[in-house]
Formats: sequence, structure tokens, C-alpha cells
Amino acid sequence: MDNTFTFKPIGILHSCFTEKFGIPRQPRLVSEARAVLEILPPYDQDEAFNDLDKFSHLWLVFVFHGIEKGKWRPTVRPPRLGGNRRIGVFATRSGFRPNSTGLSAVVLDGIRRQNGMLLLELSGVDLLDQTPVLDIKPYLPYTDCIPEAVGGFAADPPCPSLTVEFSDTAKKACKRQESRYPGFSKLVSRVLEADPRPAYMKENQERNDFGIRLYDVNIRWSVKGETVLVYAIEPMVLRQHL
Repeated sequence: MDNTFTFKPIGILHSCFTEKFGIPRQPRLVSEARAVLEILPPYDQDEAFNDLDKFSHLWLVFVFHGIEKGKWRPTVRPPRLGGNRRIGVFATRSGFRPNSTGLSAVVLDGIRRQNGMLLLELSGVDLLDQTPVLDIKPYLPYTDCIPEAVGGFAADPPCPSLTVEFSDTAKKACKRQESRYPGFSKLVSRVLEADPRPAYMKENQERNDFGIRLYDVNIRWSVKGETVLVYAIEPMVLRQHL
């Protein structure tokens, strides 16, 4: 019996998260986080997506990319536990798995064609740009939502831990980006208020300046106590957007 499987992506995700630092740790924590899923040939047939727009949410089966193959770990340090405690990888959603697949429930905002490509518009994503998607399944509330389920060490959603403020310069820069990326200011705030820093960075009192990249924009910010100050928003080299 052959237990080896080969999967071919049906699509590539074009996400606002162009680096791993800052990605929400679960889907739908940041509703302003948007992406476009480009369906690849030969799967981009209209009939394959008939009635998909009747569903509000989708499951995406994807591949964690940006993680070196063969680097799975039997135990990991979940951010929800402060990065100080190791637990079994199968008790987490870490990308360091024997088979680097993931599952994410996202909002379906629309389906369209552009330049001959079939595109799914999504929001509430927690996926890195260029993520390969293996499959799409509709979210079914009557079976996928289990009210009596127990969430282990992550029973409750994380609460925002920082207050985000913008310098006058950053406010003006945000307004300029809003014409390209609607909701950009709110996206920046929601990502930073969750404090994307790893635990070891939070403990390093000598470092309080950081950078994060959303779309093709570099956001510079500093931390003082429980407050984030966004002081610079700088466009980077432009990339093609769908």
C-alpha cells in the first residue's frame, strides 16, 4: 500500500500579509485583513464554483509556506502561553507539523473575473501572501459550529493588549494609503493592538522600535508601556495587485 500522496494547489492566495511577522494567530481576529484567492487552471471553471456565493464563509485547506520542509517539531511554544511552555504540536495549530497543512475559516466577500482569472475575494484571513491553497470547502454552521466544544489552553479569544496611536505624519500617510487599500488605518490598528511581538521581544526592554509590512507598505512603530506609536508609513517597491 502506497502511503505517499502528492497534492497540486488549486489556487494561490494574494494576501495583505507580505511577511510572517504580524499575521493574526487565528482567522477572523482581524476582519480588515483581506486577500484574493487566484484559482489556477484547470480548476478555474465557472461551473466548479456554482452556488459557492450562497455561503458566507469558507474553509481553506492550505500549505504553510516559508517553513523549511522536514522541520516539524514534536513540541512547540504557543504564543497564547507566552512562548514559555512547550506542548505537543498536535495540540496546536503551529506550522511546524509532519505535513505542513493548515485549515482556515475565512469570509467570502465575492467572486469575480479579472483579465480572464477567476478570483475569490476574502477577508478575516490569517495567511501569508503567496500561500498555496489545496482545497475549498463551504462552512456549514449547523455542523461546523459546536457550542459545547472545549478549547483547551485557548478557550477564549485573545484580547487587545496595546493601545495604538498615530503620529500626525503617520495619519496623513494612512489617508493616502486608504485610496489603494480601503480600511488600511483600521488594519494597522487591529494588527498592532494584538501585539505581534514574540515573547522574547516583549521581554527585551532595550528594544522598543519595530517594523511591520502590510501589502507593499512598511509601518514603523515603537512601544512604550502599553502604548504603540505608529510614527512612519513608507511605501516600498510596488508589486502587482489583483
